[in-house]
Amino acid sequence: LEHLQAKYVGTGHADLNRFEWAVNIQRDSYASYIGHYPLLAYFGIAENESIGRERYSFMQKMLLPCGLPPEREED
Repeated sequence: LEHLQAKYVGTGHADLNRFEWAVNIQRDSYASYIGHYPLLAYFGIAENESIGRERYSFMQKMLLPCGLPPEREED
């Protein structure tokens, strides 16, 4: 299992917190939407936007998909 977690970043590890896990899931989803043209076309039709605009929108959402990270408590 550790070998797979080292090879594939999105699988996570024991020290991964909830926020980092959610960010990985959101970014993987947006990357999939951008990479699969039929999905991108579907979103474009559903939102009445051009495919280029949807691609740009998804890339912008990949920067901070879940908002700013929570404050860490320093011990």
